[in-house]
Amino acid sequence: MKIYNTMSSQKEDFLPPGSDVKMYVCGVTPYDHSHIGHAMSFIVFDAIRRYLIFRGYRVKYVQNVTDIDDKIIARANQAGIPASELAEKYTQSFFEDMAALNVTPADVYPRATGEIAKIIEVIRGLVEKGYAYTAEGSVYFRVNKLDDYGKLAHRTLDSMMAGARIEVGEQKEHPMDFVLWKGAKPGEPFWESPWGPGRPGWHIECSAMSLKYLGETIDIHGGGHDLIFPHHENEIAQSESFTGKKPFVKIWMHNGLLQLGEQKMSKSLGNTLTIKEMLKRYSSDAMHIFFLSGHYRSPLTYSEEVLEGAERGAERLRQAVSASSKDGAGECNLVIDTYRQRFIDAMDDDFNSPQAVAVLFDLARDINRAIEEGRSAQPGQELLKELANVLGLTLSAAVKSIEAAPFIELLITTRKQLREVKQYQLADNIRNKLLEMGVILEDSAKGTSWKQKR
Repeated sequence: MKIYNTMSSQKEDFLPPGSDVKMYVCGVTPYDHSHIGHAMSFIVFDAIRRYLIFRGYRVKYVQNVTDIDDKIIARANQAGIPASELAEKYTQSFFEDMAALNVTPADVYPRATGEIAKIIEVIRGLVEKGYAYTAEGSVYFRVNKLDDYGKLAHRTLDSMMAGARIEVGEQKEHPMDFVLWKGAKPGEPFWESPWGPGRPGWHIECSAMSLKYLGETIDIHGGGHDLIFPHHENEIAQSESFTGKKPFVKIWMHNGLLQLGEQKMSKSLGNTLTIKEMLKRYSSDAMHIFFLSGHYRSPLTYSEEVLEGAERGAERLRQAVSASSKDGAGECNLVIDTYRQRFIDAMDDDFNSPQAVAVLFDLARDINRAIEEGRSAQPGQELLKELANVLGLTLSAAVKSIEAAPFIELLITTRKQLREVKQYQLADNIRNKLLEMGVILEDSAKGTSWKQKR
């Protein structure tokens, strides 16, 4: 198996010391509902994790939740609620989305606010070793203490200086020094520390959590391409300086970003589509096919036409696995081992999911041909289900959201009108019939929304 390592800019043999693989993937900052750019990243890394398990590895998968952050504090202040309440609301929303997308839960979801003791331990160690210094209640990391700072981003300290500046109120020794502990500001959440009240910086959180749950060296660290610098670069600086061990990570993996036109999709740009919105229109399987039909390292452009094609493709796969095929209806001459090997060859080559998805469709085509000719296709159907599952597809019957959505919305409107005239039994009949069809209605102060039952 070969995996492209961002650090070396080339494919490398994946050779963990045993069958255990330690994997850390950067998670969400929960200040809003997760968008489909998040879905792309987490579906990709879920498929990678599933494939490693398929190949016989035992994977310990850790994904953090950055539940204290400037954006969380700002949004909570706008809403007039505590930052912790806002973060919890959107963390639970994220978990709901991942379940609806059939993304396997992480083994551990450490939250920054629950790991303050470990974060302080790491910062204290960096200060004691001279890699960090205190200033006005904050703590900063000395980047010029390192000879290899910038090695992941392939940039020199001098080249990084072009856009560097010291913000008002910062007491940095060097413009590129980054914050480990932020001194408390009036009205913000804070924790006590040896340097006074404050809260952790973004980068130190992931170093502390990966050290606590996976140890000093991990096999794979993943995240979006936009995290290479400064986030992952700073993780390396902190972790290797604290432990004295290199490398902190054996293989760095970064997925390309989802684009809407010429721009990347992000909450800060305000050009996002939430996972909840997308799941009203497309099945989880369609979204997996859409994201995995592009190579994980390449950017992907959002397209409704392509997603609709992915939905049709998902339905073809569902029909192939559910088509009637009686055992003994004629000899099966599907070359099962050939399809399995093609799938493995594709995924062993830096998780080439476009080729792996193509194998599924080729196998589905041969299954249909075998059934038409009166031959048994059951071994092929079992293999199709197995390989589809590796990519996170359920191939279970789904509401055809594209066609059904307008009718569901009409029924919701009718139910609302019935409730207004106190025809509650008829309104409940609509809810119950939709539930039988796999559609769940959710009433709130803002109105009624719906989602597919998984």
